[in-house]
Amino acid sequence: MKNLFSRFVKDESGATAIEYGLIAGLLSIVILGALQLTGTTLDGVFSKINTEVGKAG
Repeated sequence: MKNLFSRFVKDESGATAIEYGLIAGLLSIVILGALQLTGTTLDGVFSKINTEVGKAG
């Protein structure tokens, strides 16, 4: 039983998986934030193009 407990304490594979999960979560938050900023900017660009095309026609 003591041997089993000592192996369990030394096993760090679960901690590594949790760290990778946290990194993936943080990256997804950063990506979503960047996409939202880009989407807002692109919306403004396309609105301006639409306005200018409407004036020309």
